[in-house]
Amino acid sequence: MDSLTTIMKRRSSCRKFSAEALPRETIEALINTAVWAPSGSNNQPWRFVVIFDRERLKRLSDTAKEKWLANMEDAPFIRQYEKWMNNPEFNIFYNAPALIVIYGDSKAHWQVYDCSMVAQNINLLAEEQGLGCCWIGFAHNVLDEPEVKKELGMPEEYELVAPLIIGYPAVKREQSENPIKRKPVEINFL
Repeated sequence: MDSLTTIMKRRSSCRKFSAEALPRETIEALINTAVWAPSGSNNQPWRFVVIFDRERLKRLSDTAKEKWLANMEDAPFIRQYEKWMNNPEFNIFYNAPALIVIYGDSKAHWQVYDCSMVAQNINLLAEEQGLGCCWIGFAHNVLDEPEVKKELGMPEEYELVAPLIIGYPAVKREQSENPIKRKPVEINFL
């Protein structure tokens, strides 16, 4: 698949996964390729945690939902998802077989941008290999907590950048719902 086709196909995120396990080697290869992204001052400030344990993912999901509900006044945008957060069956990781968590070294000034480029590379590489991927914003309130980072073996100075679920899609992209339309792009040429 050429890069233009990959970018155009990666128009929407995958939130429905087959039960098929994703081999560790596949994720290692994705990460090892994705880190060829440029980084400010060549700091390469990224570090990764990969979670396959579905019980751990469910526990993290439940904790994140509880925290969103408890702090809804501070995060009014989450109110539109209140029904989801109250649903015990809703898993913020959509029962994906794996979660790749990208952390960035806070001592590297551009770490959020650098790690985001790696995250995009993972998304594009996953699409190219027929895998589904989705950045899980709902996980940001739990995966950057000091006790969770310690549990995951992440040093304190590393900050959460991108939690990405990944796995084999339950449906082929061509069979998925209506294609996502793009808004007209506003460009100022000076």
